[in-house]
Amino acid sequence: MREAADIATQFDGREFVRTLTTSPGVYRMFDAAGAPLYVGKAGSLKKRVGSYFLKPRMEPRIAAMVAQIARIDVTLTRTEAEALLLEAQLIKSTKPRYNILLRDDKSFPYIFLSADEDYPRMAFHRGARSGKGEYFGPYPSAYAVRESLNLMQKLFLVRQCEDSYFRNRSRPCLQYQIKRCSAPCVGLVTPPEYQDSVRHAAMFLQGRSSAVIDELGGGMERASAALEFERAARLRDQIATLKRLHAQSYVQGASADLDVLACCIEGGLACVSVLYFRNGVSLGSRDFFPRLPTEATTGTVLASFVAQYYLDKPVPRELILSDVPDDAAVLVDMLTAQSGHGVEIKTSVRADRARFIDLARKNATAALTARLASNQTMRERFEALRDLLDLGETPRRLECFDISHTMGEATVASCVVYGPEGAEKSLYRRFNITGNEPGDDYAAMRQALERRYRRLQAGAGALPDILLIDGGKGQVAEALEVLADLAISGVLVIGVAKGAERRAGHETLIRGDNGKTLWPGPESLALHLIQSVRDEAHRFAITGHRQRREKAREKSRLEEIAGIGARRRTALLKHFGGMIGVAAAGIEELAGVKGVSRELAAKIYAAFHG
Repeated sequence: MREAADIATQFDGREFVRTLTTSPGVYRMFDAAGAPLYVGKAGSLKKRVGSYFLKPRMEPRIAAMVAQIARIDVTLTRTEAEALLLEAQLIKSTKPRYNILLRDDKSFPYIFLSADEDYPRMAFHRGARSGKGEYFGPYPSAYAVRESLNLMQKLFLVRQCEDSYFRNRSRPCLQYQIKRCSAPCVGLVTPPEYQDSVRHAAMFLQGRSSAVIDELGGGMERASAALEFERAARLRDQIATLKRLHAQSYVQGASADLDVLACCIEGGLACVSVLYFRNGVSLGSRDFFPRLPTEATTGTVLASFVAQYYLDKPVPRELILSDVPDDAAVLVDMLTAQSGHGVEIKTSVRADRARFIDLARKNATAALTARLASNQTMRERFEALRDLLDLGETPRRLECFDISHTMGEATVASCVVYGPEGAEKSLYRRFNITGNEPGDDYAAMRQALERRYRRLQAGAGALPDILLIDGGKGQVAEALEVLADLAISGVLVIGVAKGAERRAGHETLIRGDNGKTLWPGPESLALHLIQSVRDEAHRFAITGHRQRREKAREKSRLEEIAGIGARRRTALLKHFGGMIGVAAAGIEELAGVKGVSRELAAKIYAAFHG
């Protein structure tokens, strides 16, 4: 790697270009503070980087970026495909300001089938695929996974319960009663029979439903020949359901694994819609809104999206795109090398595949239209708030605090953050309130504000333009005192007090800077914004409070029993998979836990059952 020597002086791009080679590689541009501006790849570093400094004229957006460059790092690669892969990795990890960035904060969900067990389980899985077993997916959404798991229960009666729950059953659970499990926990199905059901479920998820139907048909004939008419009837019904599902989900023209991607750009926003097909079966679709800091074409967006999106996901053998991506050949080489199998990128397609492209385009257009409408509404609300408060400019950041507790127990304060684009959930924070008199909301608010703004004052984030406090003059005075103690200025504090009869739309706003009271009225767009922010803070606080309260109660219930220390409490919770399992267990089951005598088991049982 080569680095520009001195950022104290103005960066000399022309001199830097003279030191570069014509090898392929990746270049990274940084500003004077060391923040990444842009990451790019090149077949020839000298030629590509030189284009930023040797051209007589540049587009205004590129000129603005070049003016901020204080340092450039370069990394050489063997091929341009390797450079493209490294570029995608660096964009995802460093999030440069001027790159197209895929905002995908969640890993995709899978269906997990455990292995090396007599009675494997099927379950929803998200995250690292480190468990022993088979993973089916990825699916476009958690809803798609749960729908598939629901089908598995109905069709093949495969268990989905946790192992801790499964190992400690003494009688069949409700899933058996409603015919969604074969009750392997109590031996109502033999391991070979259960393994057959698991194998058929796996085949179905692999798209081999025709083979499953053939096997079940053979089993039905054998059952009929053996005069096992009840079993034959069950198999007949299972085959009929499978055939109906196969007919509904099979997509003509999608016989192979393929993804269809379409891009739409409008109003400074981009949407990429992806349709997923595996083994001729549609798994649904998902819409993405990559960050678009500069003007870009659909080909540029698709190229950047594909390179980043398939970094950590299985690549199908066929990708159908609505537009030709930039550097399509290099993109194919990168995907092929990464996946270990051939990958085709197609844009000129006919018949069924052309129909898929049209469908993806419609999805992308509809999703982008909805997003633009939502963003426009949010911008209008921020502008209305500016006018209501008579501010010089539109606020860029709102923060709102709320307190939640039950009779002073497990008090939690929430802080939510909103900008003109909507909620910024990655900036949300919760504060567990301790050391105060239970139920003292003023002290709780003071503690939360002090903890929050000390961190922001130390450079842990940006201060808000407006601080919303759920409450009246007392809460506003508390917030103003905290900000004054921390020597923080420039933050407008607004109290949101309940209106007459506590009716929504009749809230009173109290300005912290001059004490004036405002009544915007139920038709005010500014009040609609404040209500949505306050309600989100309330929701976020209640969720945190409930989690803290349940955790505390789960711990304290066992702590109240004489003879239950930290080690036994941990053993019980681990053995039964949580407090619900402990509460449902009988004396014999409790006594089966290491370190728990029958006498102690009876005490535990009595504590939960009186």
